[in-house]
Amino acid sequence: MSAPEAGAAALARRRRAVVTTGVVGAALLGAGLTAPAGSGRFYGLTAATAATYVAGSLASGPIRRGSRRVLAPAVVGAGAFGVFYAGGLVARRIPFARRAISRILGYAAQGIDPLVVGVAVANGVAEEMYFRGAVYDAAGGRRPLATSTVAYVAATTATRNPALVFASVLMGALFAVQRRATGGVQAPAITHLVWSVLMMRFLPPLFAEEPIRPVPALDRSPATS
Repeated sequence: MSAPEAGAAALARRRRAVVTTGVVGAALLGAGLTAPAGSGRFYGLTAATAATYVAGSLASGPIRRGSRRVLAPAVVGAGAFGVFYAGGLVARRIPFARRAISRILGYAAQGIDPLVVGVAVANGVAEEMYFRGAVYDAAGGRRPLATSTVAYVAATTATRNPALVFASVLMGALFAVQRRATGGVQAPAITHLVWSVLMMRFLPPLFAEEPIRPVPALDRSPATS
């Protein structure tokens, strides 16, 4: 097999792995964010989502680490949080936006803090390996920045939460730009983690007036006549 043929075969394998992982990962993500906050089902499904993205990324081929810098992407993450915090000051005055954000913040408010942070860290790294690693590389020369961002937004729609979908548009584009600028996933992963942790720590108090409730468990009790 010639070098071009080998390269084409490797790219085809990467794309198959990416598609399969994306379908399974999106299904698990959507299921996890409809489970009751703090429940074993929530933690199990979110852990399975992270494991799926990591396994699929590694199966697709090498994942580029890129720049080893830490401070700059951490500052970018803090800056992104600042933008979202300012947006939260506005969104809490809009009933539709307030309800959507409060639903997702329920997982941070009602869960066990170390476990919630652990889930966020694991999924942040896994998402960067998959979307800015495997998906970005699988796009080849066909607009990898746009392809990885669209894939990220599409997967997030499985949560059926407009606040998360909106955030995925902005942050997905930012992470993809970082991937292109730094040549790998380390920088967007650091930004992702700093942004996520700051959001979980400081955003819930903005919505204290709107009760932050986890997704309730389904009522499985027998109907009474």
